[in-house]
Amino acid sequence: MVHDILGIGFGPSNLALSIAVEEHNRSLPADRRLNALFLERQPRFGWHRGMLIDDATMQVSFLKDLVTLRNPTSDYSFLCFLREQGRLIDFLNQKTLFPLRVEFHEYFEWAAARVSHLVSYGSEVVSVDPVRGDDGEITYFDVTSRDPSGSGTTITRRARNISVAMGLEPHVPPGLELAERIWHNSELIPRATRLADEGRPVQRAVVLGAGQSAAEAVDYLHRTFPDAEVCSVFAKYGYTPADDSPFANRIFDPEAVDVYFSAPSEVKQSLIDYHRSTNYSVVDMELIEALYATAYREKVAGRERLRFLNVSRIRAVDPAAGGGGLDVAVEFLPTGEKQVLSADVLVLATGYRPRDLSSLLGEAAKLCLRDDGDEIRVGRDHRVETVPEVSAGLYLQGGTEHTHGLTSTLLSTVAVRAEEIHRSVQSAKVTV
Repeated sequence: MVHDILGIGFGPSNLALSIAVEEHNRSLPADRRLNALFLERQPRFGWHRGMLIDDATMQVSFLKDLVTLRNPTSDYSFLCFLREQGRLIDFLNQKTLFPLRVEFHEYFEWAAARVSHLVSYGSEVVSVDPVRGDDGEITYFDVTSRDPSGSGTTITRRARNISVAMGLEPHVPPGLELAERIWHNSELIPRATRLADEGRPVQRAVVLGAGQSAAEAVDYLHRTFPDAEVCSVFAKYGYTPADDSPFANRIFDPEAVDVYFSAPSEVKQSLIDYHRSTNYSVVDMELIEALYATAYREKVAGRERLRFLNVSRIRAVDPAAGGGGLDVAVEFLPTGEKQVLSADVLVLATGYRPRDLSSLLGEAAKLCLRDDGDEIRVGRDHRVETVPEVSAGLYLQGGTEHTHGLTSTLLSTVAVRAEEIHRSVQSAKVTV
Protein backbone atom coordinates (compact mmCIF):
# COMPACT_ATOMS: atom_id res chain seq x y z
CA MET A 1 0.00 0.00 0.00
CA VAL A 2 1.19 3.49 -0.86
CA HIS A 3 -0.34 6.36 1.12
CA ASP A 4 -1.10 9.60 -0.66
CA ILE A 5 -0.28 11.41 2.55
CA LEU A 6 1.26 10.18 5.75
CA GLY A 7 1.29 12.48 8.76
CA ILE A 8 3.97 12.48 11.44
CA GLY A 9 2.46 13.71 14.68
CA PHE A 10 -1.22 14.13 15.44
CA GLY A 11 -1.72 17.40 17.24
CA PRO A 12 -4.21 20.06 16.10
CA SER A 13 -2.38 20.71 12.79
CA ASN A 14 -2.48 17.18 11.41
CA LEU A 15 -5.88 16.65 13.04
CA ALA A 16 -7.19 19.54 10.95
CA LEU A 17 -5.57 18.01 7.86
CA SER A 18 -7.10 14.60 8.58
CA ILE A 19 -10.56 16.21 8.76
CA ALA A 20 -9.97 18.01 5.46
CA VAL A 21 -9.06 14.66 3.89
CA GLU A 22 -12.06 12.92 5.47
CA GLU A 23 -14.50 15.55 4.24
CA HIS A 24 -12.93 15.47 0.78
CA ASN A 25 -13.28 11.69 0.56
CA ARG A 26 -16.94 11.59 1.58
CA SER A 27 -18.38 12.38 -1.83
CA LEU A 28 -15.80 10.71 -4.05
CA PRO A 29 -15.56 7.20 -5.51
CA ALA A 30 -12.90 5.00 -3.97
CA ASP A 31 -10.41 5.43 -6.83
CA ARG A 32 -10.34 9.23 -6.37
CA ARG A 33 -10.04 9.34 -2.60
CA LEU A 34 -6.85 10.25 -0.80
CA ASN A 35 -5.32 7.41 1.16
CA ALA A 36 -4.14 9.01 4.39
CA LEU A 37 -2.68 7.80 7.68
CA PHE A 38 -1.31 9.71 10.66
CA LEU A 39 1.24 8.41 13.17
CA GLU A 40 1.26 9.64 16.76
CA ARG A 41 3.71 8.55 19.45
CA GLN A 42 1.30 9.27 22.33
CA PRO A 43 -1.11 6.47 23.27
CA ARG A 44 -4.07 8.83 22.72
CA PHE A 45 -4.76 12.35 21.59
CA GLY A 46 -3.32 15.03 23.87
CA TRP A 47 -2.58 18.74 23.51
CA HIS A 48 -0.70 20.60 26.27
CA ARG A 49 -2.33 18.39 28.89
CA GLY A 50 0.08 19.61 31.56
CA MET A 51 -1.33 23.14 31.31
CA LEU A 52 -5.06 22.38 31.26
CA ILE A 53 -5.74 24.56 34.30
CA ASP A 54 -9.43 24.39 35.14
CA ASP A 55 -10.19 28.11 34.72
CA ALA A 56 -7.67 28.98 31.99
CA THR A 57 -9.21 30.20 28.74
CA MET A 58 -8.07 30.06 25.14
CA GLN A 59 -6.28 33.07 23.70
CA VAL A 60 -7.80 32.51 20.28
CA SER A 61 -11.42 32.76 19.17
CA PHE A 62 -13.43 29.53 19.02
CA LEU A 63 -14.17 30.40 15.37
CA LYS A 64 -10.51 29.65 14.66
CA ASP A 65 -11.17 25.99 15.34
CA LEU A 66 -10.14 23.02 13.20
CA VAL A 67 -12.47 23.73 10.29
CA THR A 68 -14.53 26.94 10.33
CA LEU A 69 -12.14 29.20 8.38
CA ARG A 70 -11.89 26.46 5.76
CA ASN A 71 -15.49 25.27 5.74
CA PRO A 72 -18.02 27.15 7.93
CA THR A 73 -20.62 24.43 7.29
CA SER A 74 -18.46 21.58 8.56
CA ASP A 75 -19.94 19.32 11.22
CA TYR A 76 -16.50 19.15 12.83
CA SER A 77 -16.77 22.71 14.17
CA PHE A 78 -16.58 23.73 17.81
CA LEU A 79 -20.22 24.82 17.64
CA CYS A 80 -21.28 21.37 16.40
CA PHE A 81 -19.31 19.85 19.27
CA LEU A 82 -21.16 22.09 21.74
CA ARG A 83 -24.50 21.16 20.21
CA GLU A 84 -23.74 17.46 20.53
CA GLN A 85 -22.70 17.97 24.17
CA GLY A 86 -25.90 19.90 24.93
CA ARG A 87 -23.99 23.08 25.86
CA LEU A 88 -24.47 25.31 22.83
CA ILE A 89 -26.99 27.71 24.41
CA ASP A 90 -25.11 27.75 27.70
CA PHE A 91 -21.91 28.71 25.90
CA LEU A 92 -23.61 31.45 23.89
CA ASN A 93 -25.07 32.93 27.08
CA GLN A 94 -21.53 33.56 28.31
CA LYS A 95 -21.07 36.15 25.53
CA THR A 96 -17.43 35.20 24.98
CA LEU A 97 -15.26 34.22 22.04
CA PHE A 98 -12.77 32.41 24.26
CA PRO A 99 -13.71 28.96 25.62
CA LEU A 100 -12.08 27.26 28.57
CA ARG A 101 -8.87 25.55 27.54
CA VAL A 102 -10.15 22.32 29.08
CA GLU A 103 -13.28 22.52 26.94
CA PHE A 104 -11.34 23.20 23.74
CA HIS A 105 -9.22 20.15 24.50
CA GLU A 106 -12.44 18.14 24.83
CA TYR A 107 -13.40 19.46 21.40
CA PHE A 108 -10.07 18.29 19.95
CA GLU A 109 -10.57 14.85 21.52
CA TRP A 110 -14.11 14.67 20.11
CA ALA A 111 -12.86 15.51 16.61
CA ALA A 112 -9.91 13.12 16.88
CA ALA A 113 -12.22 10.27 17.90
CA ARG A 114 -14.26 10.79 14.72
CA VAL A 115 -11.20 10.29 12.51
CA SER A 116 -9.55 7.62 14.67
CA HIS A 117 -9.58 5.22 11.71
CA LEU A 118 -6.95 7.44 10.10
CA VAL A 119 -4.60 7.40 13.10
CA SER A 120 -2.14 4.90 14.55
CA TYR A 121 -1.42 5.88 18.16
CA GLY A 122 1.63 4.67 20.04
CA SER A 123 3.59 4.83 16.77
CA GLU A 124 6.81 6.76 17.28
CA VAL A 125 8.51 7.57 13.98
CA VAL A 126 12.19 6.63 14.04
CA SER A 127 13.25 7.32 10.44
CA VAL A 128 12.21 8.78 7.10
CA ASP A 129 14.02 7.39 4.08
CA PRO A 130 13.78 8.54 0.46
CA VAL A 131 12.94 5.83 -2.07
CA ARG A 132 14.93 6.21 -5.27
CA GLY A 133 13.68 4.56 -8.47
CA ASP A 134 15.73 3.06 -11.28
CA ASP A 135 15.72 6.41 -13.04
CA GLY A 136 17.11 8.15 -9.95
CA GLU A 137 13.85 9.97 -9.18
CA ILE A 138 12.62 9.98 -5.58
CA THR A 139 8.87 9.50 -5.75
CA TYR A 140 8.21 8.07 -2.27
CA PHE A 141 9.32 8.23 1.33
CA ASP A 142 9.50 5.18 3.57
CA VAL A 143 8.45 6.10 7.10
CA THR A 144 9.46 3.66 9.84
CA SER A 145 7.77 3.69 13.24
CA ARG A 146 7.71 1.53 16.33
CA ASP A 147 4.98 -1.09 16.47
CA PRO A 148 2.30 0.19 18.89
CA SER A 149 1.88 -3.34 20.26
CA GLY A 150 5.06 -2.83 22.25
CA SER A 151 6.73 -5.85 20.68
CA GLY A 152 9.88 -3.88 19.93
CA THR A 153 9.51 -4.35 16.19
CA THR A 154 9.05 -1.60 13.63
CA ILE A 155 6.65 -0.98 10.77
CA THR A 156 7.64 0.72 7.52
CA ARG A 157 5.03 2.51 5.41
CA ARG A 158 5.44 4.11 1.99
CA ALA A 159 3.99 7.50 1.10
CA ARG A 160 3.90 9.90 -1.81
CA ASN A 161 3.70 12.83 0.60
CA ILE A 162 4.42 13.31 4.28
CA SER A 163 3.14 16.05 6.58
CA VAL A 164 5.46 16.71 9.51
CA ALA A 165 3.69 18.25 12.51
CA MET A 166 5.73 17.21 15.51
CA GLY A 167 4.99 20.37 17.48
CA LEU A 168 7.50 22.10 19.72
CA GLU A 169 9.72 20.78 22.48
CA PRO A 170 10.28 22.42 25.89
CA HIS A 171 13.16 24.87 26.04
CA VAL A 172 15.45 24.43 29.04
CA PRO A 173 17.92 27.29 29.65
CA PRO A 174 21.63 26.45 29.43
CA GLY A 175 23.07 25.20 32.69
CA LEU A 176 19.79 23.73 33.93
CA GLU A 177 18.44 20.19 33.63
CA LEU A 178 14.97 18.84 34.29
CA ALA A 179 14.78 16.76 37.46
CA GLU A 180 12.43 15.56 40.19
CA ARG A 181 12.10 19.09 41.56
CA ILE A 182 12.90 21.05 38.40
CA TRP A 183 10.02 20.96 35.92
CA HIS A 184 9.15 22.56 32.66
CA ASN A 185 5.72 24.19 32.86
CA SER A 186 4.42 21.66 30.29
CA GLU A 187 4.37 19.17 33.20
CA LEU A 188 2.89 21.60 35.72
CA ILE A 189 -0.42 19.95 36.58
CA PRO A 190 0.64 16.27 36.80
CA ARG A 191 3.76 17.13 38.81
CA ALA A 192 1.93 19.45 41.21
CA THR A 193 -0.91 16.96 41.58
CA ARG A 194 1.54 14.22 42.45
CA LEU A 195 3.13 16.38 45.15
CA ALA A 196 -0.26 17.24 46.60
CA ASP A 197 -1.47 13.62 46.51
CA GLU A 198 1.69 12.40 48.22
CA GLY A 199 1.29 15.01 50.93
CA ARG A 200 4.81 16.32 50.36
CA PRO A 201 5.05 19.82 51.86
CA VAL A 202 5.87 22.74 49.57
CA GLN A 203 7.15 25.75 51.47
CA ARG A 204 8.48 27.68 48.49
CA ALA A 205 8.07 27.34 44.73
CA VAL A 206 10.04 29.40 42.23
CA VAL A 207 8.81 30.10 38.69
CA LEU A 208 11.20 31.36 36.00
CA GLY A 209 9.66 33.23 33.07
CA ALA A 210 7.61 36.27 32.11
CA GLY A 211 5.06 34.95 29.61
CA GLN A 212 1.48 33.72 29.84
CA SER A 213 2.50 30.23 30.93
CA ALA A 214 4.73 31.63 33.67
CA ALA A 215 1.97 33.85 35.04
CA GLU A 216 -0.51 30.96 34.91
CA ALA A 217 1.98 28.69 36.71
CA VAL A 218 2.47 31.30 39.45
CA ASP A 219 -1.28 31.67 39.92
CA TYR A 220 -1.86 27.89 39.86
CA LEU A 221 0.86 27.08 42.40
CA HIS A 222 -0.30 29.90 44.66
CA ARG A 223 -3.79 28.40 44.75
CA THR A 224 -2.75 24.74 44.86
CA PHE A 225 -0.34 25.09 47.78
CA PRO A 226 -2.02 27.57 50.15
CA ASP A 227 0.81 27.47 52.69
CA ALA A 228 3.64 27.96 50.20
CA GLU A 229 5.47 31.07 49.12
CA VAL A 230 5.54 31.45 45.34
CA CYS A 231 8.35 33.51 43.80
CA SER A 232 8.18 34.71 40.22
CA VAL A 233 11.59 35.49 38.70
CA PHE A 234 11.94 37.41 35.43
CA ALA A 235 14.30 39.91 33.80
CA LYS A 236 11.62 42.48 33.01
CA TYR A 237 10.36 45.13 35.42
CA GLY A 238 6.87 43.65 35.19
CA TYR A 239 4.76 41.39 33.05
CA THR A 240 4.12 42.81 29.55
CA PRO A 241 0.44 42.90 28.49
CA ALA A 242 -0.40 40.91 25.38
CA ASP A 243 -1.37 43.06 22.41
CA ASP A 244 -4.67 41.54 21.29
CA SER A 245 -6.06 44.74 19.79
CA PRO A 246 -8.03 44.38 16.52
CA PHE A 247 -5.43 45.94 14.22
CA ALA A 248 -2.51 44.02 15.73
CA ASN A 249 -4.47 40.78 15.45
CA ARG A 250 -4.42 41.16 11.69
CA ILE A 251 -0.94 39.66 11.80
CA PHE A 252 -2.73 36.32 12.34
CA ASP A 253 -5.08 36.69 9.34
CA PRO A 254 -4.66 34.20 6.47
CA GLU A 255 -4.01 37.15 4.15
CA ALA A 256 -1.15 38.24 6.41
CA VAL A 257 0.59 34.96 5.62
CA ASP A 258 0.54 35.87 1.91
CA VAL A 259 2.00 39.29 2.65
CA TYR A 260 4.67 37.90 4.94
CA PHE A 261 5.66 35.10 2.59
CA SER A 262 6.29 37.45 -0.35
CA ALA A 263 8.06 40.15 1.68
CA PRO A 264 11.85 40.70 1.61
CA SER A 265 13.77 39.13 4.49
CA GLU A 266 14.36 42.47 6.22
CA VAL A 267 10.62 43.21 6.17
CA LYS A 268 9.88 39.76 7.57
CA GLN A 269 12.21 40.45 10.48
CA SER A 270 10.63 43.85 11.07
CA LEU A 271 7.15 42.32 11.21
CA ILE A 272 8.32 39.74 13.74
CA ASP A 273 9.99 42.42 15.86
CA TYR A 274 7.00 44.77 15.69
CA HIS A 275 4.46 42.14 16.66
CA ARG A 276 6.29 39.94 19.15
CA SER A 277 4.00 41.43 21.80
CA THR A 278 1.07 39.54 20.29
CA ASN A 279 2.55 36.19 21.22
CA TYR A 280 5.98 36.06 22.86
CA SER A 281 6.66 36.69 26.56
CA VAL A 282 3.38 38.51 27.14
CA VAL A 283 0.46 37.99 29.52
CA ASP A 284 -3.28 38.66 29.37
CA MET A 285 -4.03 41.93 31.15
CA GLU A 286 -6.78 40.32 33.22
CA LEU A 287 -4.30 37.85 34.73
CA ILE A 288 -1.72 40.58 35.35
CA GLU A 289 -4.26 42.62 37.27
CA ALA A 290 -5.46 39.58 39.24
CA LEU A 291 -1.92 38.68 40.33
CA TYR A 292 -1.18 42.27 41.34
CA ALA A 293 -4.42 42.45 43.34
CA THR A 294 -3.53 39.21 45.14
CA ALA A 295 -0.05 40.48 46.00
CA TYR A 296 -1.49 43.75 47.32
CA ARG A 297 -4.11 42.00 49.47
CA GLU A 298 -1.38 39.88 51.01
CA LYS A 299 0.71 42.95 51.68
CA VAL A 300 -2.21 44.57 53.50
CA ALA A 301 -2.79 41.39 55.51
CA GLY A 302 0.89 41.17 56.44
CA ARG A 303 1.43 37.69 54.99
CA GLU A 304 3.07 37.91 51.58
CA ARG A 305 3.09 34.50 49.88
CA LEU A 306 3.27 35.93 46.35
CA ARG A 307 6.61 37.57 45.53
CA PHE A 308 7.83 39.08 42.27
CA LEU A 309 11.60 39.16 41.84
CA ASN A 310 11.77 41.43 38.81
CA VAL A 311 14.82 42.60 36.86
CA SER A 312 16.44 39.39 38.06
CA ARG A 313 17.94 36.20 36.71
CA ILE A 314 18.62 32.77 38.12
CA ARG A 315 22.38 32.30 38.19
CA ALA A 316 22.70 28.86 39.77
CA VAL A 317 20.60 25.96 41.02
CA ASP A 318 22.15 23.47 43.43
CA PRO A 319 20.82 20.64 45.59
CA ALA A 320 20.14 21.90 49.10
CA ALA A 321 22.32 20.68 51.92
CA GLY A 322 20.71 17.59 53.38
CA GLY A 323 18.90 16.83 50.12
CA GLY A 324 15.26 17.09 49.18
CA GLY A 325 15.28 20.71 48.09
CA LEU A 326 17.01 23.28 45.92
CA ASP A 327 19.17 26.34 46.50
CA VAL A 328 18.25 28.84 43.79
CA ALA A 329 20.67 31.75 43.42
CA VAL A 330 18.91 34.85 42.07
CA GLU A 331 20.76 37.99 40.98
CA PHE A 332 19.16 41.45 41.00
CA LEU A 333 20.57 42.78 37.72
CA PRO A 334 20.82 46.54 38.45
CA THR A 335 23.10 46.04 41.48
CA GLY A 336 24.46 42.52 41.04
CA GLU A 337 23.19 41.64 44.52
CA LYS A 338 22.47 37.94 44.94
CA GLN A 339 20.18 36.02 47.23
CA VAL A 340 19.77 32.28 47.62
CA LEU A 341 16.22 30.96 47.84
CA SER A 342 15.61 27.61 49.50
CA ALA A 343 12.97 26.09 47.24
CA ASP A 344 11.08 22.84 47.04
CA VAL A 345 10.19 23.28 43.36
CA LEU A 346 11.57 25.24 40.40
CA VAL A 347 9.24 25.59 37.38
CA LEU A 348 10.83 26.60 34.08
CA ALA A 349 8.21 28.55 32.12
CA THR A 350 10.85 29.24 29.51
CA GLY A 351 8.95 28.50 26.34
CA TYR A 352 9.41 26.04 23.52
CA ARG A 353 11.59 25.61 20.46
CA PRO A 354 11.12 23.81 17.13
CA ARG A 355 12.17 20.19 17.08
CA ASP A 356 15.26 19.25 15.12
CA LEU A 357 14.02 17.97 11.78
CA SER A 358 17.43 16.71 10.69
CA SER A 359 17.50 13.97 13.31
CA LEU A 360 14.05 12.75 12.20
CA LEU A 361 14.44 13.07 8.45
CA GLY A 362 17.97 11.69 8.28
CA GLU A 363 18.93 11.19 4.63
CA ALA A 364 15.75 12.97 3.54
CA ALA A 365 16.98 16.14 5.27
CA LYS A 366 19.89 16.31 2.83
CA LEU A 367 17.39 16.67 -0.02
CA CYS A 368 15.94 19.89 1.42
CA LEU A 369 17.15 23.21 0.05
CA ARG A 370 18.19 25.92 2.50
CA ASP A 371 18.31 29.70 2.37
CA ASP A 372 21.21 32.02 3.21
CA GLY A 373 20.39 31.74 6.90
CA ASP A 374 20.53 27.92 6.73
CA GLU A 375 16.76 27.71 7.20
CA ILE A 376 14.78 25.15 5.20
CA ARG A 377 13.16 26.70 2.12
CA VAL A 378 9.41 26.22 2.11
CA GLY A 379 6.86 27.07 -0.59
CA ARG A 380 3.66 29.00 0.00
CA ASP A 381 1.75 25.68 0.05
CA HIS A 382 3.97 24.58 2.99
CA ARG A 383 5.84 22.12 0.80
CA VAL A 384 9.59 21.96 1.37
CA GLU A 385 11.69 22.92 -1.63
CA THR A 386 13.93 20.00 -2.53
CA VAL A 387 16.60 19.03 -5.02
CA PRO A 388 15.25 18.48 -8.59
CA GLU A 389 15.17 14.67 -8.49
CA VAL A 390 12.56 14.65 -5.68
CA SER A 391 8.92 14.51 -6.75
CA ALA A 392 7.61 13.18 -3.43
CA GLY A 393 6.13 15.87 -1.22
CA LEU A 394 7.40 16.92 2.20
CA TYR A 395 5.12 19.39 4.02
CA LEU A 396 5.84 21.23 7.24
CA GLN A 397 3.16 22.23 9.74
CA GLY A 398 5.12 24.37 12.16
CA GLY A 399 8.75 25.43 12.20
CA THR A 400 8.07 27.82 9.31
CA GLU A 401 8.02 31.17 11.08
CA HIS A 402 10.86 32.32 8.83
CA THR A 403 8.66 31.83 5.75
CA HIS A 404 5.04 32.03 6.93
CA GLY A 405 5.17 34.29 9.98
CA LEU A 406 3.85 34.20 13.53
CA THR A 407 0.97 31.84 12.79
CA SER A 408 3.41 28.98 12.12
CA THR A 409 3.09 27.54 15.63
CA LEU A 410 -0.36 28.89 16.54
CA LEU A 411 -3.95 27.75 16.04
CA SER A 412 -5.03 30.90 14.18
CA THR A 413 -4.72 29.53 10.63
CA VAL A 414 -4.67 25.78 11.28
CA ALA A 415 -7.85 25.21 9.26
CA VAL A 416 -6.66 27.31 6.32
CA ARG A 417 -3.24 25.66 6.32
CA ALA A 418 -4.89 22.23 6.24
CA GLU A 419 -6.83 23.30 3.15
CA GLU A 420 -3.69 24.60 1.45
CA ILE A 421 -1.78 21.38 2.05
CA HIS A 422 -4.75 19.23 1.08
CA ARG A 423 -5.19 21.19 -2.15
CA SER A 424 -1.49 20.87 -2.97
CA VAL A 425 -1.49 17.10 -2.38
CA GLN A 426 -4.70 16.64 -4.35
CA SER A 427 -3.35 18.69 -7.23
CA ALA A 428 -0.23 16.53 -7.37
CA LYS A 429 -2.36 13.37 -7.32
CA VAL A 430 -4.49 14.59 -10.22
CA THR A 431 -1.38 15.55 -12.20
CA VAL A 432 0.09 12.09 -11.72
